[in-house]
Amino acid sequence: MAFDSSAKVASVAVCSETEILAEFSTNTGLTHSQTLLPMAEQVLACANISMEQIDAFAVASGPGSFTGLRIGISAVKGMAQVLDKPCIGVSTLEGLIQNLQGFDGIGCAVMDARCNQVYNCLYSLGEQPKRLCDDRALTIAELTEELKTYHQKIILVGDGADLCYNKMDGQLEQLVLAPIALRKQRASSIGLCAHVLYQQGKAVPAQALMPSYLRLSQAERMRQAAQQNQ
Repeated sequence: MAFDSSAKVASVAVCSETEILAEFSTNTGLTHSQTLLPMAEQVLACANISMEQIDAFAVASGPGSFTGLRIGISAVKGMAQVLDKPCIGVSTLEGLIQNLQGFDGIGCAVMDARCNQVYNCLYSLGEQPKRLCDDRALTIAELTEELKTYHQKIILVGDGADLCYNKMDGQLEQLVLAPIALRKQRASSIGLCAHVLYQQGKAVPAQALMPSYLRLSQAERMRQAAQQNQ
């Protein structure tokens, strides 16, 4: 069972080894605390599966919204601990790249990190996608300069895709947006990535599941700045 609450979209899916059995997503502006657990109940009902039949819980563990990540990870930790089931934390950016399965070129996952920054990773797409960099936070200007070194088609995916496309307009002729149905976070993609990690023995107990923020929260950054100015 997979969850993604890393951005505005909230999504829950139930996946088997070979199929997406059921998936619910919402992008209505409601808080994830309002939508995530009701969707979890409904997705299990639609898949005709009980919570006890779930083998493992997967969740987008970051980067992303600090509040959204905490809600999703807390929900998964709670369910997994009660049922004594393993957890798999999946990079939100890797999940977005999973949306581009079957495409060729450079997959550029971008999430809006505010202040003209994005969370990003790059993959060489194809039959066996290859990661080109670690998950990172960088400015859109820095990412633009790096993308100029690639000559293949570059596909932007993620909630920062439109932002980057507009900012980079005219500077990169090979830049395209992922299809709108694949552009945002999907729990099923988190589930598909988690299945690979599960087979690699990377599942952890509930208490060991942790978020990956990539950078300090705004409040922590402001506190640091204040301390440096004292």
